[in-house]
Amino acid sequence: MTKQKTFYLHDMTYVDVAEYLKECDVVMVAMGSLERHGAHIPLGCDALTTWEVVKRASGKASVIYTPIIPYGYSPHHMHQMGAGTGTITLSGDTYRRVVYDIGKSLIYHGFNKVVYVTHHGSNSKVVDEVLRRIRYETGAFTCWYKTPTEREYNALQGIIEGPPEETPGWHSGEIETSTCLAYDETCVDMSQAVQDRTHAPEWMGPSFSKRDGSGMVEFMGTEQAWVPMEHQEYSDTSTIGNPFRGTKEKGFKYFEHSAHHLAEFLEEVKKFPVQATNREFNGRA
Repeated sequence: MTKQKTFYLHDMTYVDVAEYLKECDVVMVAMGSLERHGAHIPLGCDALTTWEVVKRASGKASVIYTPIIPYGYSPHHMHQMGAGTGTITLSGDTYRRVVYDIGKSLIYHGFNKVVYVTHHGSNSKVVDEVLRRIRYETGAFTCWYKTPTEREYNALQGIIEGPPEETPGWHSGEIETSTCLAYDETCVDMSQAVQDRTHAPEWMGPSFSKRDGSGMVEFMGTEQAWVPMEHQEYSDTSTIGNPFRGTKEKGFKYFEHSAHHLAEFLEEVKKFPVQATNREFNGRA
Protein backbone atom coordinates (compact mmCIF):
# COMPACT_ATOMS: atom_id res chain seq x y z
CA MET A 1 0.00 0.00 0.00
CA THR A 2 1.35 3.41 -0.98
CA LYS A 3 1.57 5.97 1.82
CA GLN A 4 -0.71 8.92 1.16
CA LYS A 5 0.98 12.29 0.96
CA THR A 6 0.06 14.64 3.77
CA PHE A 7 1.11 18.02 5.13
CA TYR A 8 -0.13 17.21 8.63
CA LEU A 9 3.01 16.96 10.77
CA HIS A 10 1.31 14.47 13.08
CA ASP A 11 0.99 11.94 10.25
CA MET A 12 4.35 12.57 8.55
CA THR A 13 7.58 10.63 9.01
CA TYR A 14 10.93 12.28 9.61
CA VAL A 15 11.79 11.32 6.03
CA ASP A 16 8.72 13.24 4.82
CA VAL A 17 9.73 16.32 6.80
CA ALA A 18 13.30 16.25 5.49
CA GLU A 19 12.05 16.00 1.91
CA TYR A 20 9.58 18.83 2.46
CA LEU A 21 12.30 21.12 3.80
CA LYS A 22 14.23 20.75 0.56
CA GLU A 23 11.40 22.65 -1.17
CA CYS A 24 9.68 24.77 1.50
CA ASP A 25 10.69 26.22 4.86
CA VAL A 26 7.27 27.48 6.05
CA VAL A 27 5.20 25.82 8.77
CA MET A 28 1.82 26.66 10.32
CA VAL A 29 1.14 26.21 14.04
CA ALA A 30 -2.57 25.95 14.89
CA MET A 31 -3.46 27.62 18.21
CA GLY A 32 -6.91 26.93 19.70
CA SER A 33 -8.89 27.67 22.84
CA LEU A 34 -11.36 25.89 25.14
CA GLU A 35 -13.69 28.45 26.67
CA ARG A 36 -17.30 29.27 27.46
CA HIS A 37 -19.27 30.39 24.42
CA GLY A 38 -23.00 30.87 24.02
CA ALA A 39 -25.12 28.01 25.36
CA HIS A 40 -25.82 26.74 21.84
CA ILE A 41 -22.25 26.05 20.61
CA PRO A 42 -19.31 24.05 22.02
CA LEU A 43 -16.44 25.28 24.14
CA GLY A 44 -14.02 24.34 21.37
CA CYS A 45 -15.53 26.74 18.81
CA ASP A 46 -12.35 28.77 18.34
CA ALA A 47 -10.22 25.65 18.00
CA LEU A 48 -12.45 23.96 15.45
CA THR A 49 -12.69 27.17 13.41
CA THR A 50 -8.91 27.54 13.41
CA TRP A 51 -8.45 23.87 12.54
CA GLU A 52 -10.76 23.87 9.54
CA VAL A 53 -9.14 27.00 8.09
CA VAL A 54 -5.60 25.68 8.64
CA LYS A 55 -6.34 22.28 7.08
CA ARG A 56 -7.85 23.86 3.98
CA ALA A 57 -5.07 26.44 3.65
CA SER A 58 -2.47 23.69 3.91
CA GLY A 59 -3.97 21.89 0.94
CA LYS A 60 -4.12 25.06 -1.12
CA ALA A 61 -0.56 26.22 -0.35
CA SER A 62 1.13 22.84 0.28
CA VAL A 63 2.42 23.98 3.68
CA ILE A 64 2.97 21.75 6.71
CA TYR A 65 0.74 22.30 9.75
CA THR A 66 1.14 21.06 13.32
CA PRO A 67 -1.41 19.43 15.62
CA ILE A 68 -3.58 22.09 17.22
CA ILE A 69 -2.88 23.36 20.72
CA PRO A 70 -6.40 23.00 22.19
CA TYR A 71 -5.97 25.49 25.06
CA GLY A 72 -5.40 29.23 24.88
CA TYR A 73 -5.16 32.38 26.97
CA SER A 74 -8.72 32.74 28.30
CA PRO A 75 -8.67 33.87 31.94
CA HIS A 76 -11.63 36.21 31.39
CA HIS A 77 -13.81 33.22 30.39
CA MET A 78 -13.28 31.30 33.64
CA HIS A 79 -16.32 32.92 35.34
CA GLN A 80 -17.09 32.38 39.02
CA MET A 81 -15.51 29.49 40.92
CA GLY A 82 -17.68 26.39 40.78
CA ALA A 83 -19.91 27.77 38.01
CA GLY A 84 -19.04 24.85 35.75
CA THR A 85 -18.21 26.77 32.59
CA GLY A 86 -15.60 24.22 31.47
CA THR A 87 -13.05 26.82 30.39
CA ILE A 88 -9.41 25.73 30.55
CA THR A 89 -6.94 28.59 30.37
CA LEU A 90 -3.17 28.78 30.31
CA SER A 91 -1.48 31.62 32.15
CA GLY A 92 0.26 34.22 30.03
CA ASP A 93 3.66 32.86 31.12
CA THR A 94 2.72 29.28 30.28
CA TYR A 95 1.21 30.27 26.95
CA ARG A 96 4.29 32.21 25.91
CA ARG A 97 6.46 29.25 26.90
CA VAL A 98 4.39 26.93 24.72
CA VAL A 99 4.65 29.33 21.77
CA TYR A 100 8.39 29.66 22.34
CA ASP A 101 9.14 25.95 22.67
CA ILE A 102 7.13 25.05 19.57
CA GLY A 103 8.78 27.75 17.50
CA LYS A 104 12.30 26.95 18.65
CA SER A 105 11.75 23.22 18.03
CA LEU A 106 10.62 23.83 14.46
CA ILE A 107 13.47 26.24 13.73
CA TYR A 108 15.93 23.73 15.20
CA HIS A 109 14.82 21.22 12.56
CA GLY A 110 15.28 23.62 9.65
CA PHE A 111 12.15 25.74 9.30
CA ASN A 112 12.80 29.44 8.71
CA LYS A 113 9.26 30.80 8.79
CA VAL A 114 6.75 29.98 11.52
CA VAL A 115 3.16 31.17 11.09
CA TYR A 116 0.97 30.75 14.17
CA VAL A 117 -2.75 30.73 13.31
CA THR A 118 -5.64 31.29 15.70
CA HIS A 119 -9.29 32.33 15.82
CA HIS A 120 -9.28 33.21 19.52
CA GLY A 121 -8.68 36.94 19.85
CA SER A 122 -7.22 36.89 23.35
CA ASN A 123 -4.42 34.57 22.29
CA SER A 124 -3.05 37.57 20.44
CA LYS A 125 -2.80 39.71 23.57
CA VAL A 126 0.18 37.99 25.13
CA VAL A 127 2.46 36.93 22.27
CA ASP A 128 4.29 39.98 20.92
CA GLU A 129 7.18 39.60 23.35
CA VAL A 130 7.73 35.91 22.62
CA LEU A 131 7.46 36.26 18.84
CA ARG A 132 10.08 39.00 18.99
CA ARG A 133 12.25 36.88 21.26
CA ILE A 134 12.20 34.00 18.77
CA ARG A 135 13.03 36.34 15.92
CA TYR A 136 15.81 38.14 17.77
CA GLU A 137 17.38 34.87 18.97
CA THR A 138 17.17 32.97 15.69
CA GLY A 139 16.72 35.38 12.80
CA ALA A 140 13.69 33.35 11.67
CA PHE A 141 10.40 34.87 10.54
CA THR A 142 7.54 34.63 13.03
CA CYS A 143 4.02 35.96 12.80
CA TRP A 144 0.61 35.67 14.39
CA TYR A 145 -2.22 35.19 11.88
CA LYS A 146 -5.75 35.88 13.12
CA THR A 147 -8.77 34.54 11.23
CA PRO A 148 -11.49 37.18 10.71
CA THR A 149 -14.53 37.81 12.90
CA GLU A 150 -17.49 40.17 12.66
CA ARG A 151 -15.24 43.02 13.75
CA GLU A 152 -13.47 42.62 10.39
CA TYR A 153 -16.81 43.21 8.67
CA ASN A 154 -15.32 44.31 5.34
CA ALA A 155 -13.24 41.12 5.10
CA LEU A 156 -16.39 39.00 5.28
CA GLN A 157 -18.62 40.71 2.76
CA GLY A 158 -20.66 38.14 0.91
CA ILE A 159 -20.77 35.86 3.97
CA ILE A 160 -22.14 37.97 6.81
CA GLU A 161 -25.73 39.12 6.24
CA GLY A 162 -26.32 40.97 9.48
CA PRO A 163 -25.49 44.68 9.46
CA PRO A 164 -22.60 45.93 11.60
CA GLU A 165 -24.97 47.28 14.23
CA GLU A 166 -26.57 43.83 14.60
CA THR A 167 -23.33 41.87 14.77
CA PRO A 168 -21.20 44.18 16.89
CA GLY A 169 -18.83 41.48 18.13
CA TRP A 170 -17.75 37.99 17.29
CA HIS A 171 -18.58 35.69 20.17
CA SER A 172 -21.13 32.98 19.36
CA GLY A 173 -22.90 35.16 16.80
CA GLU A 174 -23.45 34.73 13.08
CA ILE A 175 -19.96 33.57 12.13
CA GLU A 176 -19.14 31.25 15.01
CA THR A 177 -22.57 29.63 14.92
CA SER A 178 -22.03 29.04 11.21
CA THR A 179 -18.56 27.53 11.62
CA CYS A 180 -19.78 25.17 14.34
CA LEU A 181 -22.71 24.07 12.16
CA ALA A 182 -20.36 23.44 9.25
CA TYR A 183 -17.92 21.54 11.45
CA ASP A 184 -20.56 19.29 13.02
CA GLU A 185 -24.17 20.38 13.26
CA THR A 186 -24.85 17.74 15.91
CA CYS A 187 -22.77 19.76 18.41
CA VAL A 188 -25.06 22.81 18.05
CA ASP A 189 -28.34 23.27 19.94
CA MET A 190 -30.17 26.25 18.49
CA SER A 191 -32.94 25.88 21.08
CA GLN A 192 -30.41 27.35 23.54
CA ALA A 193 -29.43 30.27 21.28
CA VAL A 194 -30.17 33.90 22.12
CA GLN A 195 -29.41 37.17 20.36
CA ASP A 196 -27.51 39.50 22.66
CA ARG A 197 -25.25 42.52 22.84
CA THR A 198 -22.53 43.79 25.12
CA HIS A 199 -22.70 46.50 27.76
CA ALA A 200 -20.13 48.24 29.90
CA PRO A 201 -19.65 46.63 33.32
CA GLU A 202 -22.27 47.92 35.73
CA TRP A 203 -19.61 49.09 38.18
CA MET A 204 -18.36 51.60 35.58
CA GLY A 205 -21.62 53.55 35.70
CA PRO A 206 -23.71 55.18 32.94
CA SER A 207 -20.88 57.23 31.40
CA PHE A 208 -19.42 54.16 29.70
CA SER A 209 -20.67 51.84 26.99
CA LYS A 210 -19.33 48.89 25.01
CA ARG A 211 -19.94 47.90 21.40
CA ASP A 212 -18.37 44.44 21.13
CA GLY A 213 -16.18 41.84 22.80
CA SER A 214 -12.86 43.62 22.54
CA GLY A 215 -11.13 45.04 25.59
CA MET A 216 -12.15 48.57 24.64
CA VAL A 217 -14.83 50.64 26.36
CA GLU A 218 -16.46 53.79 24.97
CA PHE A 219 -16.35 57.08 26.84
CA MET A 220 -17.72 60.32 25.43
CA GLY A 221 -18.28 58.61 22.07
CA THR A 222 -14.76 57.24 21.51
CA GLU A 223 -12.86 54.03 22.22
CA GLN A 224 -9.63 55.09 23.89
CA ALA A 225 -9.50 52.92 26.99
CA TRP A 226 -8.63 49.25 27.14
CA VAL A 227 -9.77 47.71 30.41
CA PRO A 228 -9.05 44.16 31.63
CA MET A 229 -12.58 42.84 32.24
CA GLU A 230 -14.16 39.48 32.93
CA HIS A 231 -16.38 38.28 30.09
CA GLN A 232 -19.43 38.00 32.33
CA GLU A 233 -19.05 41.67 33.30
CA TYR A 234 -19.96 42.84 29.81
CA SER A 235 -21.74 39.84 28.26
CA ASP A 236 -24.63 38.26 30.14
CA THR A 237 -24.99 35.20 27.89
CA SER A 238 -21.51 34.85 26.31
CA THR A 239 -23.24 35.60 22.99
CA ILE A 240 -22.40 38.80 21.15
CA GLY A 241 -24.39 39.18 17.95
CA ASN A 242 -27.15 37.24 16.23
CA PRO A 243 -26.66 33.47 16.13
CA PHE A 244 -29.97 32.98 14.31
CA ARG A 245 -28.32 34.22 11.12
CA GLY A 246 -25.85 31.34 11.30
CA THR A 247 -26.07 28.55 8.71
CA LYS A 248 -23.96 25.57 7.72
CA GLU A 249 -23.55 27.07 4.24
CA LYS A 250 -22.10 30.28 5.66
CA GLY A 251 -19.71 28.19 7.75
CA PHE A 252 -18.36 26.40 4.69
CA LYS A 253 -18.07 29.74 2.86
CA TYR A 254 -16.16 31.13 5.83
CA PHE A 255 -13.76 28.18 5.88
CA GLU A 256 -13.04 28.50 2.16
CA HIS A 257 -12.78 32.29 2.18
CA SER A 258 -10.45 32.33 5.18
CA ALA A 259 -8.38 29.41 3.89
CA HIS A 260 -7.92 31.14 0.53
CA HIS A 261 -6.70 34.31 2.24
CA LEU A 262 -4.34 32.36 4.51
CA ALA A 263 -3.01 30.31 1.58
CA GLU A 264 -2.30 33.45 -0.43
CA PHE A 265 -0.52 34.89 2.61
CA LEU A 266 1.58 31.73 2.90
CA GLU A 267 2.56 31.94 -0.77
CA GLU A 268 3.98 35.40 -0.11
CA VAL A 269 5.74 34.24 3.06
CA LYS A 270 7.48 31.55 1.01
CA LYS A 271 9.16 34.33 -0.96
CA PHE A 272 10.62 36.11 2.07
CA PRO A 273 14.45 35.99 1.93
CA VAL A 274 14.75 34.83 5.53
CA GLN A 275 17.23 32.31 6.89
CA ALA A 276 17.62 31.46 10.55
CA THR A 277 21.12 32.28 11.75
CA ASN A 278 20.87 30.43 15.06
CA ARG A 279 18.98 27.15 15.41
CA GLU A 280 20.09 26.29 18.94
CA PHE A 281 17.37 25.11 21.28
CA ASN A 282 18.13 24.38 24.93
CA GLY A 283 14.68 23.15 25.89
CA ARG A 284 15.49 19.48 26.27
CA ALA A 285 15.76 19.54 30.05
